[in-house]
Amino acid sequence: MNKIQDKFNLSGRTAIVTGGTGLLGKEFCRTLAEAGAHVFVADIEAGKAEDYARELRNQKYMADYCAVNVTDTQSVNKMVDKAVQLTGRVDILVNSAAMDPKFDASNANQQNGGFEDFPVDMWRSALDVNLTGMFLCCQAAAKQMAKNGIGSIINICSTYGLVGPDNRIYDKPGQPKRVKPVYYSVTKAGVLGLTHYLATYYAGTQIRTNALTPGGVYNDHDETFTRNYSARTVLGRMARRDEMNGALLFLASEASSYMTGSNLVVDGGWTAW
Repeated sequence: MNKIQDKFNLSGRTAIVTGGTGLLGKEFCRTLAEAGAHVFVADIEAGKAEDYARELRNQKYMADYCAVNVTDTQSVNKMVDKAVQLTGRVDILVNSAAMDPKFDASNANQQNGGFEDFPVDMWRSALDVNLTGMFLCCQAAAKQMAKNGIGSIINICSTYGLVGPDNRIYDKPGQPKRVKPVYYSVTKAGVLGLTHYLATYYAGTQIRTNALTPGGVYNDHDETFTRNYSARTVLGRMARRDEMNGALLFLASEASSYMTGSNLVVDGGWTAW
């Protein structure tokens, strides 16, 4: 029997992280690289993906980049093909790419997102990215995983895929009401459905599919929002950006070898109330 530390070792594994230059995407890439994996930073912003892969290589990690539009089948297949061409395999897929409306300092012009007049074109775009994009990435990566009979797919969900949004936390005195758009909860709930489907579809194999549900991660949010959000959590604060990394590595590695079809919730107790 291996020591517990050995179960977290990803040496010889190939990992693809979509949305790899995002707030959590970067953390996931670094975490997998630190554990020994050859990481492919995949993002629609090719320049940022290339820069971050270079940054990881400069720190002596194994990293490459892929430009990918997760809504385009050809683009997704090219992403997976590049990983296979360079390393011969795909062992880990982290689906972190998503449309996620932010109420933070970098997005001060966030629209209301009210349900009654929500634009159908935006609804369709979100479904295309958050669900169809994840479906295409799982499809392409699983074909390669099936060749070796082993793999770990990790789909990034949200607390709002488990419970409805508490739109009160977005309120600010003297400002128009803001709400989390309808597509976010609906698509994140769909992530769990896809996760359960794939877990049972690959029954009898060592291809595992799990979801990781982060709570709110602090990203220079304003004081009012931070206070409102923190008051809704059991731990009384937002997450630090590195606080999902342990859960991510657990799901990616042999440490979770008897786990599939599950949802690992790291939300500071938000959904425990």
